[in-house]
Amino acid sequence: MQSYLLWALLALVGYSLFTPLAEIATKQVPSTVVALVANSMLALSALAVVLLRRENPFAYAGSDVFPHMLAAGVFLSVGILAYYRALSQGPITVVVPIFGLFIVTSSAIGFLFLGDEFSARKGAGILLAAVAIYLTVTG
Repeated sequence: MQSYLLWALLALVGYSLFTPLAEIATKQVPSTVVALVANSMLALSALAVVLLRRENPFAYAGSDVFPHMLAAGVFLSVGILAYYRALSQGPITVVVPIFGLFIVTSSAIGFLFLGDEFSARKGAGILLAAVAIYLTVTG
């Protein structure tokens, strides 16, 4: 098995457990407070990994991809704060599938702008994912 698949499965487990816990918390605590606490854990964990791996994040500050890292952070912040707010106000069974549409939109961006290989099979899978999300939200 490719190592990235193991990481993807670990991400699946993490996000699968994160979401119900975040929803429980946001029903009792302001969503921005939950976002601050949970994402502080993320920032501290990332810092620990960077330090353990002896990586120097400042070495990339002048790189060509630094604006991409900053923009990614802005969009991640908007997306995550909105996600927490949605979880605080709506049912997890509707919020998560709508949020999950990032699978479709991110894949389309990969095909259209990043040169990822497109195939009829991949296209069908993405289309089925969109249909599944639609059926989940409207059902």
